[in-house]
Amino acid sequence: MAKRKDKQEVLNYINTLKRISDLVTKPIEVHDLLEIHKSLTKGTLENSADEGVFRNKQVYVGRSDGSVVFMPPETEKVPILVEDFLDWFNSPNLHEINPVIISGLTHYELVRIHPFIDGNGRIARVMATLVLYKFGFDLKKFFALDDYYDMDRQSYYNALKSVNQETLDLTQWLEYFTDGVAVSINSVKEKIIGLSKNIRFLKEKGQIALNERQMLIVEKILDNGKITNKDIRNMFTISNTTAKNEIKKLIESNVIKMQGKGRNTHYILI
Repeated sequence: MAKRKDKQEVLNYINTLKRISDLVTKPIEVHDLLEIHKSLTKGTLENSADEGVFRNKQVYVGRSDGSVVFMPPETEKVPILVEDFLDWFNSPNLHEINPVIISGLTHYELVRIHPFIDGNGRIARVMATLVLYKFGFDLKKFFALDDYYDMDRQSYYNALKSVNQETLDLTQWLEYFTDGVAVSINSVKEKIIGLSKNIRFLKEKGQIALNERQMLIVEKILDNGKITNKDIRNMFTISNTTAKNEIKKLIESNVIKMQGKGRNTHYILI
């Protein structure tokens, strides 16, 4: 059950990111935020009625021992706090601020308000990515701040908790957030370099008319030296027959060849 939920969360996240190019063309209204949350949480919450609606009870962020790490604002304040946030988010004056800072402020404010029963971190990350895309960081196919946060979840929570609720000094949080953007962009750079390597390889082979799935198979072989049918099935969640068809196309294109027999069968670049 947990694995299915995790897989659904990933699929929801990918599908929501695909919509970013449409979302940046207009101001984000309350119904847009609710729709984004519904898209992110579909099939992942204990109660499906909580998808795409503001929370109807007080929630808190706690440790496994039951202690409270963070207590969000009272439930009845959520609608007006979200309205205030969106007024700021849609303000034309934001163009005067560095977009990475805007992205960091967006992330923090949504986590602080905690407008939903669950999925607040997910929607905060999507909205932060939306800001970067809106201001020219055209990275939605590669860019994911989640990878940075997942490297050390405790550091992420510590950075969020570092904000003084009386002075609202976000310095430590913004330092952490901007470091995350830099790390994520460098990761994107490495992926682009990897794709360029693939393109150079395929040009040398005279075979550049491969689909995206085949390109990813080639990239996997370039990284690991070989690939198996099982690897391909797991990469794309496809059937054995579909994986064999992809392998056949690459063999016929003189891009890969088979080595080994039986369980030791694998494929390498020619």
